[in-house]
Amino acid sequence: MSTNNNVYEVTFQPSGKKAMIKRGTTVLDAARRTGLPIVTRCGGKASCMMCKVRHVGENRFGLSPTGDNELRKLGGLHEEGYRLGCQAKVIGSVELMLPEDPLRAAVRKLLEQQHDDDNTLW
Repeated sequence: MSTNNNVYEVTFQPSGKKAMIKRGTTVLDAARRTGLPIVTRCGGKASCMMCKVRHVGENRFGLSPTGDNELRKLGGLHEEGYRLGCQAKVIGSVELMLPEDPLRAAVRKLLEQQHDDDNTLW
């Protein structure tokens, strides 16, 4: 859905949050402006790989073409629908899966391990 030729609807998963994003905005900036920060270490220079996002909707053409540097970084992940949020720019409506916050991921893994350990004991 586009309100005009320069603004597009971007849906961020797993939250389901939708935002109208100006054409040419990076996914990294769009997520941050929407209140869904993506953690990075490189400041958006395509070197830390922490901002990987994945297409999950039908429209795979809502992001700018993948550049050579991004392709080298992603390798085979590109074929699975992954992009670097700092490099991919919104050029149409798109639905994306955002990376899990590293702290939340660590807590989730610890809780899963504790749950597995508890089940083993009984």
